[in-house]
Amino acid sequence: MNDADEPTLDAGPLTGRAGSERTCIVNRRSGSPDGLVRFVVGPEGDVVPDVKARLPGRGAWVTATRPAVAEAVKRKLFARAFKREVTVAADLPDLVEKLLEAQAIAALSLANKAGAVVTGFSKVEGALAEGKVAGLLHASDASDDGVRKIGQAARRADPDTGDDLPRVTAFTSLQLDLALGRMNVVHAALLAGGPSTNVLARCTALEVYRTGSVTGATPPAPVNEPKH
Repeated sequence: MNDADEPTLDAGPLTGRAGSERTCIVNRRSGSPDGLVRFVVGPEGDVVPDVKARLPGRGAWVTATRPAVAEAVKRKLFARAFKREVTVAADLPDLVEKLLEAQAIAALSLANKAGAVVTGFSKVEGALAEGKVAGLLHASDASDDGVRKIGQAARRADPDTGDDLPRVTAFTSLQLDLALGRMNVVHAALLAGGPSTNVLARCTALEVYRTGSVTGATPPAPVNEPKH
């Protein structure tokens, strides 16, 4: 095997910013870091997902879908990429999903604290009528009837674009309750603005990881998280 066959690691977390390209160690395709997940080797030699692309050390990148991460585990591609013995958890695809889910929920919680989320049918309907909605959230266990009524309200508010609003169904009502600090949240609306754009981007990343595609309308592109 020659050097050209070896997947390329990045030079560190600072090189994983938007605007640069990274190569997936599974399919060898290059693309924006936004569509891949970074992995580094921890102090104990274990492969660690770095979904924020901030952990120190050289990183390997994998297309941000469950099948791609599972394939990297199955084919032992992390050892090949890092050129060393590494420990790879069998449930690494599950761990990545949990981290992406936590990131999306955290973004939703921050948007709520910023006043960018409204809940309840009447408030969602009012926000739609005022043209303030950037996206809709429905609990994954919401009734079809409730989802249909919200859809009708969106079309009434704007017959031309009401069906084009991004819709998020990634979370259960219990998860929405915890993220928003309210009880029995089934339907919610994201109000236009930066916090909502970030929520939609994170939710899109989670949906793509889980399913390999985006259902419904396409949300805005991801935004860079502020550094703390």
